[in-house]
Amino acid sequence: MSTNTLAPVLTPERLATAYSYSSYRQLIDELQAQGKTTGLQQSAALTHYTHLNVQRMQRLDKTTQVVPELREAVQNLQQSYMWLVLTEGWCGDAAQIVPVLEAIAQASNGRFTTRYFLRDENLDLMDRYLTNGSRSIPKLVVLRVDTLQEVAQWGPRPAEAQALFLSLKSSGATHEEYAEKVHAWYARNKTQATQQELLTLVRDLA
Repeated sequence: MSTNTLAPVLTPERLATAYSYSSYRQLIDELQAQGKTTGLQQSAALTHYTHLNVQRMQRLDKTTQVVPELREAVQNLQQSYMWLVLTEGWCGDAAQIVPVLEAIAQASNGRFTTRYFLRDENLDLMDRYLTNGSRSIPKLVVLRVDTLQEVAQWGPRPAEAQALFLSLKSSGATHEEYAEKVHAWYARNKTQATQQELLTLVRDLA
């Protein structure tokens, strides 16, 4: 979804406080070693989810292959962009998507650089990108590098996964039930829906 927002989304000084992908992953690992996770809330359940998410991210870091048409599209862009990502270590959807975003950026020959912000430490920023009134993550905001103006946004899930999630929630499924089914969808889809939707986004930037 493209926009023509004139004001910068954030200041260069604030952008400088964001995490790189490696520092984001390192933070999650360090907190996990302490029995903690990112975010303001701490619980055994969230720590357990984080443990699972680390495994998911490790697997996706090794297996994600950017599809040729997306690789070509990002490398052919005439301008460079910042991918600002709102995320948390305990979020299962983030674990399924953030490594894919990073893989695409790495394939772009410098057209995209990524910066990661923790949702709960940046609620003013998160509240600009609500999904049906919810602080759903991950959320990708694409910025012009020179002006930090927003040119596109995406998330928190591919449309098919989002429809499945909403259907399960409306039917009264518990968190465990809908998480199991949504993660099974991600496993079957093998990042293809995420990549195809991002291909559309990238082509709209051209």
